[in-house]
Amino acid sequence: MPSTKNLVPASPWVELKVTQKDWDAASPELLGDMLTQMQLIRAFEEKVLELAGQKLVNGPAHSSIGQEGGAVGSIVDLTAADQINGSHRGHHQFLAKAFGYVQPEGFDPRAELSDSVREVLQRSLAEICGLEQGYCGGRGGSMHLQWKEAGALGTNAIVGGAVPFAAGFAWADLHAGTDAVSVTYFGDGAINIGSVLETMNLASAWKLPLCFFVENNQYAVSTTVDEATGEPRLSARALGFNIASWKVDGMNPLAVRIAMQQALEHMRAGKGPTMIEADVYRYFHQNGPFPGSAFGYRPKEEEAEWRERDPIAQMEKQIRRRGLLSDEELAAVRSRAKKVMAEVAGQLLETDPEGNGTQRFRPELWPDTATINDGIRSDLAEMADARYAEAEDFAGATTQRKFVDVVADVMARRMEHDDRIVVMGEDVHKLSGGPRGATRGLKEAFPDRVLGTPISEAAFTGLGGGLALDGRYIPVVELMYADFIWVAADQIFNQIGKARHMFGGKHAMPLVMRIKIGTRTGYGSQHSMDPAGVMSSSVGWRIAAPSTALDYIGMMNSSLRCEDPVAVLEHDADLYKELQDVPVDDLDFHIPIGKAALRRTGDDVTVISYLSMVNDSARAIDALGVSADLIDLRWLDWASIDWELIEASITKTNRVIIVEQGSRGTSYGAWLSDEIQRRYFDWLDAPVERVTGAESSPSISKVLEEAALANADDVAAAIRGILQLDGGN
Repeated sequence: MPSTKNLVPASPWVELKVTQKDWDAASPELLGDMLTQMQLIRAFEEKVLELAGQKLVNGPAHSSIGQEGGAVGSIVDLTAADQINGSHRGHHQFLAKAFGYVQPEGFDPRAELSDSVREVLQRSLAEICGLEQGYCGGRGGSMHLQWKEAGALGTNAIVGGAVPFAAGFAWADLHAGTDAVSVTYFGDGAINIGSVLETMNLASAWKLPLCFFVENNQYAVSTTVDEATGEPRLSARALGFNIASWKVDGMNPLAVRIAMQQALEHMRAGKGPTMIEADVYRYFHQNGPFPGSAFGYRPKEEEAEWRERDPIAQMEKQIRRRGLLSDEELAAVRSRAKKVMAEVAGQLLETDPEGNGTQRFRPELWPDTATINDGIRSDLAEMADARYAEAEDFAGATTQRKFVDVVADVMARRMEHDDRIVVMGEDVHKLSGGPRGATRGLKEAFPDRVLGTPISEAAFTGLGGGLALDGRYIPVVELMYADFIWVAADQIFNQIGKARHMFGGKHAMPLVMRIKIGTRTGYGSQHSMDPAGVMSSSVGWRIAAPSTALDYIGMMNSSLRCEDPVAVLEHDADLYKELQDVPVDDLDFHIPIGKAALRRTGDDVTVISYLSMVNDSARAIDALGVSADLIDLRWLDWASIDWELIEASITKTNRVIIVEQGSRGTSYGAWLSDEIQRRYFDWLDAPVERVTGAESSPSISKVLEEAALANADDVAAAIRGILQLDGGN
């Protein structure tokens, strides 16, 4: 018979409840402060629902009425240096963090509200209503609230989507030598999401000062916790990651505050992450001014039972019992909050002259629609004093190096001169520089800034996004293969790419994502994609695609200097092993963002390509002996296309071929050809020709892999066809 023994978790997991002695020990100032904050948040949310009921809020209004105790209790002891982010239901946390920033001494429940508090309420309401004076200029609305200066780094409409970013904030705090912490708020629905669980593991492995605060409000829209998970005690998740965890009644603001005090002590002492599960209840439906019972998924009796435990009522009961405020004074706190919200909203509204007594927002408060594209990316002012150079500038002073060695060399150079650069990815710290040697020597030279990650692309890519948003470090995230962009897709496309514009367009997002393209490596369908077409369809990213080692140096330097997220594409089998000329002892020059290169010159046809297909195109042109312009795009994103060079060539040759290696279905050239025909239709003597790979992705079989990819023969066939050579038509 086998023997067994009961195992115990490595970290504590406790349920915390307060006693009457805890209430008696709480200072009058603390209780008055927390009551005032909760009343302000409640009045704010009531005003939001009132406006939503009048159809004045565009989109959903996810109120947090009933959940104020969890927000105020968990934030009242945070400092301005501590940072938070959260989910789509985050008005209460955003306001509590903003209140702590503008009024760090706390609220006197008897005092009038300060102008700075009124401004927080007005700018927050304006943002939810989509008005220009909002914190994000009206772009974020209810679900994307951000005020970086206050340490509120952004609520998020993707369930669980903000959690990996918070790990980036916490890493920055830890490695900057501070005792600041980060708190990420999410709900019972998000705790089952992969990126959230990946982040818990990463935070535990790296002992990050990050609190995972779970607002268990019992429902993900209408699905109950019991329906969604086999373990409804959500804080149990923490045990699997060796994270200390607290379960607490979130309707009791003092209990939440004490749990957070203990969690803060744990994190500030360098003991790693924590989790707090707060049982709360949203009084209304997922969004809008109606209770959940109106939609039939929960009974009125349940709603009434939770309302009897209202956090504001509990606080008032204790304050009344201790004789700290009279009934009249308690009523005055509520009245003052309602009054200020009426005044704040009144400054935004006017009578609609065409609405039979209805209201509208004052027209002059709307953002200027002409600014819709402002702030998607940097204006590149940060490149003003960059030293630019091209291959011809190094005549006589070059040496041959393997392309992959140059990848490592230039990163080492930049890390030597800029201690903000942090490299992360799977195996980047071992195997003599990862599987291909692209990070060779970096771990030995910069041990604290080269981070070998778990296999968790969503978590470490999102952590990099958090570092970029935080602003103290420049993350370089390596994806071992391009196909893994799908594994981290939410963080790449919904989070990193959209962050600058979504949050108002005023803050930098400096991040470099190195993406290895694994064509002709025999790794098959899931490791061989060309991501250019997919990446170019996402707002906010710049895309660097160097075809030479020399260009790689200058383009990586520009990418690291740029304040936008930049995807740097690197060909493995087709470029890494090539010996190419690079400058001797010069790893500091830049290639201008938005500048293509003319690799061949001619009069009959314009061939446009990038990465390794530039070389294949050159071989085809040379073999045919045709007169052709060969344009190496180098920068592929919408904002960085060198239209000046393309136009000069097309108006000369009147024929265009766009060449790429990968699948036709994810083609980069599709949108480029459309744009060329829109811009230069009158100059074209033939339709734009495209050379791509097959519809399929590459297979393991060597012959099928080759058949799936475009090559020099395909380019030659396209040239013969467009120029009608050898009977082509």
